[in-house]
Amino acid sequence: MSGPATRTQGPRGLRRFAGPRPPRPETCELCGVAVPTGHRHLVEAEKRTLVCACTACSLLFDRPGTRTGRYRAVPDRYLTDPEHRLDDGVWERLQIPVGVAFFFRNAALDRLVAFYPSPAGATESELDPQTWQQVLDAGPLAAQLEPDTEALLVHRWEGRSGCYLVPIDVCYELVGRMRMLWQGFDGGAEARAALGAFFDDVERRARPVTPAGERS
Repeated sequence: MSGPATRTQGPRGLRRFAGPRPPRPETCELCGVAVPTGHRHLVEAEKRTLVCACTACSLLFDRPGTRTGRYRAVPDRYLTDPEHRLDDGVWERLQIPVGVAFFFRNAALDRLVAFYPSPAGATESELDPQTWQQVLDAGPLAAQLEPDTEALLVHRWEGRSGCYLVPIDVCYELVGRMRMLWQGFDGGAEARAALGAFFDDVERRARPVTPAGERS
């Protein structure tokens, strides 16, 4: 009796270890408590990395006077510029090979840097920074952009364009989604559908930008 029982239990034990493990819950990287989906992030400025944070810890870095330290809270505002126009000629000057790019002000370099999603992840554009600034700095969104924690997200499709001010973690979420779904040369139908749903959500959340100097 013991022999057959041993042979039967062996494979079951192996399958138990070989099977997929349940995902580990995300935790606040400052205090260690579990955080839900949709939790806030901090930017660790020197390393330019995102840090998961619980509500209590994120609030510690979301007050006046805490935007120049090691950690900076990622804001949760979404703004849009209804007057934004980006024609084909201007887009060609940016030399972005896809219809999406995001720009943020790197505080350490004191200039705008540009990235776009690709099958390899976030790819940095090597275009002369002066060109980006000539194209984007004149708009009202650029005047309100918080360094390192917010981005100008530009979308160009079917001869139209949109420009939004969004939390920087949203941009990296989009990059991760595109990297996971991308197929072939142009991304494929699934990636295009996900991109459309993403911008539908951004458009739903975004409020029209207020005049420069008025924080929305």
